[in-house]
Parts: sequence; C-alpha cells; structure tokens
Amino acid sequence: MYAVVETGGKQFRVEAGQTLNVETLDGATGSQVELGRVLAIGDNGGIRAGADVKDAKVTATIQANGRADKIIVFKFKRKKQYKRTIGHRQNFTTVKVDAIVG
Repeated sequence: MYAVVETGGKQFRVEAGQTLNVETLDGATGSQVELGRVLAIGDNGGIRAGADVKDAKVTATIQANGRADKIIVFKFKRKKQYKRTIGHRQNFTTVKVDAIVG
C-alpha cells in the first residue's frame, strides 16, 4: 500500500517503513507527526483519490533535523564587472513513515 502526500509544497509517494527528507517540520526528534494532505492511495492495483481519501492520514516519526549541502549561487553580467556569490543550505527533517490509514 502506498500514498501520495503533499508536505512543504512538494509531493511524495510514500510507503510504510520508508524514510525520506521533507521540508522542516515542527517537533522534537522521536515525536509523531501527521504528514500533510493525502492526495491518493494505491493498493492492490487500484488507486483512490479525491473525495475517496479525504479522511486518510499518514503518520510518521521524526528521525532527525538537518541541513543539506551548500549550493553556490553565482550571478554575473558580462562586460559590466558585476559578480555576486551567495551560498544556500536548505533545512530538512528526516521522517520515517509509520502507517497509512484510510
């Protein structure tokens, strides 16, 4: 059984027992969270979506909070001596999916 959930502005296909990195969630390590909106659920070759899954829930446990590798953003305009270098590190939360109910 799998589910498609939306959290942090992104969509993820998750299964029970799966570990994934999502946008930062509030909560301490080891606490239970409910992942965002459930968009679809698939089981036994069939897919349910829309009004059929409005009461569905996906629960997960927070494993860790972290920061991704640094990305260098370099901007320039040729012949104008304009150069800017900026770095960015995105925060994330690692969660382990416990159950898909619905």
